[in-house]
Order: sequence, then structure tokens, then C-alpha cells
Amino acid sequence: MITRYRCIIAYDGTDYAGWQRQKHCANTITQLLEDSFKGIFSEKIALTGASRTDAGVHALGQVATFESALNITPQAMQEAWNNRLPNSIVIRDICKAEEGFHPQRNVEQKTYHYYFFTQQPLPLTTRYGWFYRHNLNLEILETALREFVGTHDFRSFCTGHDMKTTIRTIDSITLSYQTQFDAYQIEIKGQGFLRYQIRRMIGAALEVASRPSLSVDYLRKILENKNPEHSLPNAPPQGLVLKEIRYKEQ
Repeated sequence: MITRYRCIIAYDGTDYAGWQRQKHCANTITQLLEDSFKGIFSEKIALTGASRTDAGVHALGQVATFESALNITPQAMQEAWNNRLPNSIVIRDICKAEEGFHPQRNVEQKTYHYYFFTQQPLPLTTRYGWFYRHNLNLEILETALREFVGTHDFRSFCTGHDMKTTIRTIDSITLSYQTQFDAYQIEIKGQGFLRYQIRRMIGAALEVASRPSLSVDYLRKILENKNPEHSLPNAPPQGLVLKEIRYKEQ
């Protein structure tokens, strides 16, 4: 009997080429998970993930589904699978998927965190944030980030032309200081995002907040122009974490 399973996966993306299996690259999260499953249970599976996180991006709440004919409990499967995985990947939960569930459909909200440091980070945290070395006006940064809240055409802040539409809605963006990490956290919530959208928005907002020659009006015009060919930078991947995905049926 074939059973569909739903799992929540956490990973440190530093040493991987991203979530999605790639034709000429074996070092992806999906391939490692699929290969390790086959190595344990002698069964081939195909994972479908909710978000195709890029190389270097981390996750605490990636959601994925797969089918298996194994006659064991989800808990036994999870324990055996985790024992085979490297420390950089952990299966946080496995359960039988609800009928009709697909990880990319009926998403109510995705939550991403982006971390950056304004002082030299400690070795324990440097892999998980961007050391931003320029003087930064936090008030301007918050104002710049608010420009992205709401429904906009984000063509200026994405990469590629393979999407049907570049209109997306951002529910909220908040900036906070995380004392335990000596880092700033930007929390972004929305139903879905374009490729590189979050990193391009954050890189642009930080640039505007650190260069007196730029302004929030300049950022707004770039958003309105719907043209990705601008000079504002792309934030590096190590600061980005897929925190959580909520579905409408929940």
C-alpha cells in the first residue's frame, strides 16, 4: 500500500547548492534526502518541497511530501532517517499527509527571517547572517522596508522571466534586535515570493539606509519602474532562513 507522507525539515544550507535536485549537481538538500532514504530502506522516493530555497539559504520549517510503501510508523521512519543524515539536516516531523495536500498549494503564509550583524559576529553565528560593515540608519531602514508591504509588482526585485506574474503581496515586515545573537532580524511574511525577491529587497533597503546620497523615494521609484536592471545590491544568502509555512486548512 502506497502512503503519502508530509514532513517538516530543517537544514543549514551553507554547504549545499540549494533545495532543488539539479541535473549536474549532486550536492542539494533534496538529493541527499532521497539518496539517504534509499540507502536505509532500499526504496526510491521523490520529494516535493514547498519552497525552492537557493544555495546557502537555511530552513527551520521546509515542508515536503513523498510517497512510500514501507510498513513502518512515521516515528520509526523519522528516527532511522535522521540517524543516516548529516548534522546539517534534520527531519523535524513526519506524518501521513491529509488527502489532497500539496506543499505548494493552499499556502496561507510563509515566514522568512533575514539576519544581519553591524558588529563582527562570533564564530558560532557568522554562518547565519550578513556582516554589514557600513554605517546604518535604522530608522531609514524601517521606512524603506515598509515600502514593500502590500500588493505590488515586484519585477524590479526578482530574477528570471519564467513566472506567470510578478505581483505578490507582503503581509508584514518587521525589524527587531535579537540580543542572544547580537544580530538584527528582518521578519517577512507573505503567501509567496519570487526568486531572489527577499534578498534583493533587503539588499536594496540596507543600501538606501546606509548611503546619504540615496533616499526612500529612490527605492520607491525602482519598485514602480518594474525593471530589475538597477544597481542596488542583492543580500547574500547566509542570512536568510525559511522559518515557517502555514496552510489554510490549519
